[in-house]
Amino acid sequence: MNEEYLTISRRTLLASSLLAGGSVIAAGCVANPVLLDDPSWLDNPWSRADRIVGEIGQVEIPARQFAITEFGALDNDGSDARPAIQSAIAAAHAAGGGRVIIPSGLWLSDGPIHYRSNVELHLAEGAHLRFLPNVEQYLPPVRTRWEGTELYTYSPMLYAENCENIALTGSGTVDGQGEQYWLPWRDTQRPIQRLLRDMGRDGVPVEERLFVGERRLRPYFVQFNRCRRVLVDGPRLIDSPFWMVHPLFCEDVIIRNIRCKSDHVNSDGVDPDSSRRVLIENCDFDVGDDGVSLKSGRDQDGWRVGIPTENVVVRNCTYSGSAGGGMAIGSEMSGGVRNIFVDGYDLPRAVHTLYFKANLDRGGLISDIYIRNINAGETQSLLVFTNDYHSYRGGNYPPQFERVLIESVQVDRTVVGISIDGHENAPVRDVVIRNLTMGEAEFPLKVSNAERITLDRVLVGGRALTMADAIPVDSGQLGGY
Repeated sequence: MNEEYLTISRRTLLASSLLAGGSVIAAGCVANPVLLDDPSWLDNPWSRADRIVGEIGQVEIPARQFAITEFGALDNDGSDARPAIQSAIAAAHAAGGGRVIIPSGLWLSDGPIHYRSNVELHLAEGAHLRFLPNVEQYLPPVRTRWEGTELYTYSPMLYAENCENIALTGSGTVDGQGEQYWLPWRDTQRPIQRLLRDMGRDGVPVEERLFVGERRLRPYFVQFNRCRRVLVDGPRLIDSPFWMVHPLFCEDVIIRNIRCKSDHVNSDGVDPDSSRRVLIENCDFDVGDDGVSLKSGRDQDGWRVGIPTENVVVRNCTYSGSAGGGMAIGSEMSGGVRNIFVDGYDLPRAVHTLYFKANLDRGGLISDIYIRNINAGETQSLLVFTNDYHSYRGGNYPPQFERVLIESVQVDRTVVGISIDGHENAPVRDVVIRNLTMGEAEFPLKVSNAERITLDRVLVGGRALTMADAIPVDSGQLGGY
């Protein structure tokens, strides 16, 4: 084997790891240089992250204020504040922009709130905006994307479409009442999911994909759809019906200082989807799924749209839940994900820490991913690349993972440490892992179908880990993840 080109496959890995002094051992040694055909993608990547942040367009809202109480909203009386909120938004927009203020107190919204351009919705300290579960109020349907496939369906609760220069700010709370009223839809949604995915696969016109009534799919919580210059700063988001903050087909998005609390499955914190120039920082995710997950469409429908998620910076975030994971890419990533920078993520306890997930239906390319300064306590898996994510439908379009730098990572205890599982026709390529420390790991290293994997100062229990320690991913010892 050429020592400048390390290839691990299901067949060769077992044989190589039995050869004392063989080339796999040499190529995986801690002291070895990075083994890449073109190492230029590693040149000063974090300056590129700073440049992305500097290029994000900023939100600028006029100083005019529009309190919802001036438009008929009454605090704590059980009435619907939505008409007053929409009237205040319309007035602010007509005036050329302004801040719509939701004061301290409990405010009910019987249906979704829709943005207009140049409007900031501000939740004052002590404000609690609660959405009611009257399903018919979330009509007429809007065009959106549900788990990566376009359709017309119920409106998200806080929704903006084709807007620019908009914001959601303040320290108040937005409450979706998701677990009690919307999560039960999940029990009957599987055949509806299949129908939607069939429509995406078969190229059914989006206008014919109407999912309301008996075709029930849970609505998003906060969605910005085809928007430019978006700011979310400060609010507490609780009990989401589905994904919590979903920038879809957006540009120039800043999400900072939010606190997400939603204990059930599918309540991802932030899901940038076919969006670019996005900053996510100083957020706390106490959720039952991924804290941040990057998306770009599902299978054939994602290829049809063909818009990647790119130029995203995630920094200084915390995953304070225990039932989900921290940072994910996928599984709906068919339009591609590239130029991603994650710097600083604390996870005292999580199922997955860093998760690159896809399956053979997806196609697509994930590339130029840079991650550093990850501190985890107890996790089920630390770093996973998989082409075997669930809901596989029989395709033969292996995704590609390439050019990934992982550095300065620490975990106290994990079941699976590093698991890299490519495909024989699309191996995972050019992954550099350095300065990674595992206190304890039941399965420190699993590798199948990968090329040019570099381990540099990777330790488990104080012992240096090399590629000779790897076992195949399909060995049946998956550690339960």
